[in-house]
Amino acid sequence: MKVLVLYDYPASPGGLATQGELLCRGLKELGIDVHPVNFESAQEKEWYYRWFKPDVVLGVGYWGHTPDLILHPQQYGIQPVPWLVADGYIANYQEILNGLPLILVTSNWVKEVYIRDGINGDNIEILPVGCDTDAFHPIDQTDPKVTAVRESLGVGPDDIMILTVGGDAASKGALEVMQALAINNTKAPPWKYVCKVWPQARTEIQNLADFKLANQLGISQNIIYTMNRVSRTFMPYLINACDIYAAPSRLEGFGMPQVEAGACGKPVIGIKAMGMMDTLVHGETALLAEVAQEIILKEAILGTESGFHENQRIIFKNPRTVDYRASVNDIANYLMDLMENPELRHKLGQAARKRVVENFNYKAVAKRFVEIISAQLGIS
Repeated sequence: MKVLVLYDYPASPGGLATQGELLCRGLKELGIDVHPVNFESAQEKEWYYRWFKPDVVLGVGYWGHTPDLILHPQQYGIQPVPWLVADGYIANYQEILNGLPLILVTSNWVKEVYIRDGINGDNIEILPVGCDTDAFHPIDQTDPKVTAVRESLGVGPDDIMILTVGGDAASKGALEVMQALAINNTKAPPWKYVCKVWPQARTEIQNLADFKLANQLGISQNIIYTMNRVSRTFMPYLINACDIYAAPSRLEGFGMPQVEAGACGKPVIGIKAMGMMDTLVHGETALLAEVAQEIILKEAILGTESGFHENQRIIFKNPRTVDYRASVNDIANYLMDLMENPELRHKLGQAARKRVVENFNYKAVAKRFVEIISAQLGIS
C-alpha cells in the first residue's frame, strides 16, 4: 500500500497538522510506504502523483478543503480519501462528497453532522485522531521541567492549576469555566486558571472580551493568559503542570487536548456532547457537564474559503445546531469536587491514561486506517 498524506506539512503544532503527522509516523512504523505533503502545494502534490503513484491520497482537513484534498488528486486519476472534522455544519460540496467511496471522520458526532447535512453515511467510517502516548505521559510535578512551567506562569506550589488549551479560550469553554470559578471562588482552595491560546488576530480580540468578563466576575487576579507559539515538545510539560484540565468546548469534533490531558493522567472536565462522547467517559475518566444551551442558525454568510462567492448568504432548509454551551453549575460542582479531592483527581487521571493508551495511541490508529482501506477499497 502506497499512501500520500495531505496536511499542513511541515507540521505546525496545530491539531490538524498533528493529526496528519502522527498518522504518517504510525504508517511508517507499520512498514507502509507513505509520504507527507502540504495539502495546498499543487505542484508538489502533482510531483508525488507522477513518480510515487500512490494507491490512495489521504487528506486531513474539513469539508471546506475539498478542492485541495479531493478535487486535485481526482484530476490526476488518484483515489482521494478525506479524513475530515466538522465546524458545526456542512454548507457545500455535498455532491462531490457523496461521490466518494470512502470518507473518514474523527468521531460519531462528526459523522452525524455530515449525514444531517446531506452526506450519505454508508461510506463514512470513523477514525479517531492518534495520540503519542510515549510523549504525553504522567510526569511528577516535582520534575524540574514541570516546576519551571508553573514558575514561569506565576502559579504557586500550593495553587490548584486549571488549564485550557486552544486556538482561543472561549471556543474551548473558558468563559463557562470562569463563571463556574467565580461561583466557587470564596470556598475553593487557592487556584489559578491558565488559558494557553495561539497568537493570532482573532484571539487577541477574544482575549480582550475574556478579560472583561474576568474583571466583571472579580476573579481577574487568578486568570492567566499565555499567547505564545510553542512546540509539541513543550506541551506534555504544560499539561503535566496542571491539576485539572477544563475544556467544556462549544464545538469539538474530537478533542485532541482533552485526550492528551488524559494521556498525562489528568482529570478532564468536558461537555456531554460532540466528539467528547467518544473520547471521555463520564464518572470514569472525566466529568462531563450537561448541555445548557444549543446555538441554532437559520442562515450563514460564507465566502471563497467554503467554495462560494464572497459574502454569500446561505439559508438552511432546516435550522442547524452549530454550537453548544455547557452548564455552568455542573462545571462549578465538578471543579469543587476535583479541587478538594486529590484522590478523585488521581483516580480519574489513571483511568483516563489507560483509556487513551488502549484506544487512541497513534500506532493503533494507523493500524485501523490500514484495515479500513483494505476492507473498503480493496487496497493492501
